[in-house]
Amino acid sequence: MSESTNSSYETALARPAENDWADALERVSGSVHEVDRNAVRIWFRFFPISLREYILSAEDRDATLHGLAMQGNWDLSEQIDTSHTFLYGTRFWPAVKKAVLKRNEDFAEGTVELMAEIGEVAELVSKETGAARELTLGIAAVGLMTFRQAGAEKFSATSGEGYKPSGLLKQSPDKIVEARTSEPSRGLLGFLKTIDKDFRVTWDENDKRATFEIIFDEEIASAAARDQSRNWLEGDERCIEGVIPVECRSAACGTCWVGVLGGEQNLTDVEPLEKRQMKVFGYGQKDEKKPFMRLACQAAAEGSVSIVIPPWNAVFGKKVYGNVEKVELEPATSSAARLRETISDVLDN
Repeated sequence: MSESTNSSYETALARPAENDWADALERVSGSVHEVDRNAVRIWFRFFPISLREYILSAEDRDATLHGLAMQGNWDLSEQIDTSHTFLYGTRFWPAVKKAVLKRNEDFAEGTVELMAEIGEVAELVSKETGAARELTLGIAAVGLMTFRQAGAEKFSATSGEGYKPSGLLKQSPDKIVEARTSEPSRGLLGFLKTIDKDFRVTWDENDKRATFEIIFDEEIASAAARDQSRNWLEGDERCIEGVIPVECRSAACGTCWVGVLGGEQNLTDVEPLEKRQMKVFGYGQKDEKKPFMRLACQAAAEGSVSIVIPPWNAVFGKKVYGNVEKVELEPATSSAARLRETISDVLDN
């Protein structure tokens, strides 16, 4: 849909910049139930509006994607009904779509205050579903940003029948939160284990089988590579070792970024290398010792954790956000070396 045919609501939602959305989200997040508090903030980092606008404004999109070392599916408009399946609120998606489209129909003209608009959509969803507002706020924010990025025409064209939760996500919010950091059963002598104590990483809360074991102080990417229970390449061509895409194991490629739904306190602190490289990649890691966005090759386990794996990876910190210094790192594989050459070009240009 061209700018000239955009609805008043689309135009109003397009005015706030990415920082405005981030500010509204942080202000709302304290009222979001813990089950989706990290999840909604992770979702917004998986689909940053600044990156989308940078790509769509390019004269040669293929060249631009290559220049960003883009791998995977970054386009939210192709994932309208499926991008949010790791949120508890995904079960309310049909009502969210209905509420956002009603707001689009009813909106006359003017501006929107994002925090209030998120609250308005959440209220409509709560009335429709009977769910508490703390459970609808997160998915309401997702609905508005999806509408913002996809546009009214594409947003209204999909069925709206969101993915039905299964596995752990079928449970109550409190049980999900508790299960994210629960340790595997070790039997009667489990209490004797110390240094070699094993924990659990859950990588898809909709799938009861989507877990792998991790030992104390082991990096997430290393533990994921030991799980060869499936043919990972069939599901994602980036997954050459395990379920988590990985190329280098040295924070040089950016393929192994993950969001932490629960248990970030059970991972080692962010070191300067990871902090610097997350800025290079553009992944929006908060300036905290234990943030909810991590590189799986750098974050080591001190307990169980639940993560979500993004559908793409790229290097866009300098081109989209600016002020990123070049960092020389040695990649571990030949494919990582080729990717590193692309990344060097990204940082040089």
